[in-house]
Order: sequence, then C-alpha cells, then structure tokens
Amino acid sequence: MFKRLRVSDGRRMVPLTIRNYARGDFAKLVALQEQCFPPPFPSELWWNEEQLSEHVTRFPEGALCAEIDGIIVGSMTSLRRNIDPNTRHHWSSITDEGYIRNHEADGNTIYVVDICVAPNFRKLGIGKWLMQSMYETVVRLDCDNLLGGGRMPGYGDVANEMTPEQYIEQVVEGILHDPVITFLLQCGRLPIGIATNYLEDEQSCHHAALMEWRNPFKKERV
Repeated sequence: MFKRLRVSDGRRMVPLTIRNYARGDFAKLVALQEQCFPPPFPSELWWNEEQLSEHVTRFPEGALCAEIDGIIVGSMTSLRRNIDPNTRHHWSSITDEGYIRNHEADGNTIYVVDICVAPNFRKLGIGKWLMQSMYETVVRLDCDNLLGGGRMPGYGDVANEMTPEQYIEQVVEGILHDPVITFLLQCGRLPIGIATNYLEDEQSCHHAALMEWRNPFKKERV
C-alpha cells in the first residue's frame, strides 16, 4: 500500500502519504501512541517493538501509517482471522494482546487491532483515509468483511438510563453522538452486536460495539 493525496481541514491543504509501516518507523509509532493515549492511560499498553515486529512480519498488509512531512500522524493495524461475528470474543483473545501471533493467512475477516490519529491532526480526515485504505485491503485480499470492536465512550454517561444496545441504536439514529461510534458510522461501518467485557474501559462500561464493513465485491467461492 502506498498512496499520496491531499487532505484539508477546511482551511488548509496538506500532503498526506498512506503506506505500510516498517521497522524503521517503530520509534515514531510508539511516540504516536504516547500522543494519542496520554496518562492516565498506562504506558505499558502502548505498542512495543516486539508487537510492532510481529505486525510487519505476520501481516504487513494490515500495518498502515499516515505521514505528513515525514511525521507519522496516524496508524491502523489489523490481522486476518476466521471469525463468526456471532461468537463472543474479547480484544485480548482475538488479537493475541496486540501481538497478532494468531494471525491466519487465509482468514475470512480482517479484524481491526488499533487505529489512532495524533490529536493535532484530527480534523484532516486521516482516520477515514486509513479506514478506506483498509477496506481496499479487504477487497484486494477477497476477504468477507472488516470487523472490530468500537469503544463507546459516551455510554458511561447514560449507562443508568439505557442498555448498551439502546445506546447504540440512538447513536445510529443520530439522537446521541459518540466520538468513536459516530466516526465509525461515518466511515461506513455498521453495528452487528455488543461485546461485553471487551476491554478494560470504564468510559464504555467495558462494552464495545462490534462494527462491520462487508466487502461489496466479494467473489463467490467455487
């Protein structure tokens, strides 16, 4: 994957490169995680070099970064798995705690491990371009779908008033806004269920919405 384009925040146009990240990018990727997940988020949960090495070795097609003027301002990581979307799962088990050693080269699903964009660059649509680029990977590899658990950080504020399912329904209908789920909806992903105890995430009450994008060009298996 390598593409060059220009993106805008409505005020300025800047050049953006989306490409596969490599070993020479590891320090910049860790620095990006530090920007995106500052304290009190535990630093031991940022990417480490062993995890990043597994990403670029096992599934380099699923290791994407966004770069502006030589600065990595966003990244997205995925793996392939054979997944029944109706089967209950957790982030740690489905992604091997982010190490993706359980990557399946013939997996029917591309599963999102992580996506992040540096705070100072979040009005340029970089997250959507990363997501679109991963959709292209789904199509190119003839996978069934892209799937991943979306945090629902707004849910904690209304958890005493509604179930997670009711919350997601109201976000889909536009009654409520959630910074993560609304973004994923704008990228074309749709909720297909709720995963409980998906992550240690108090804002989401430890829930996540399973958000799917189905490959519209899926070839029929012979």
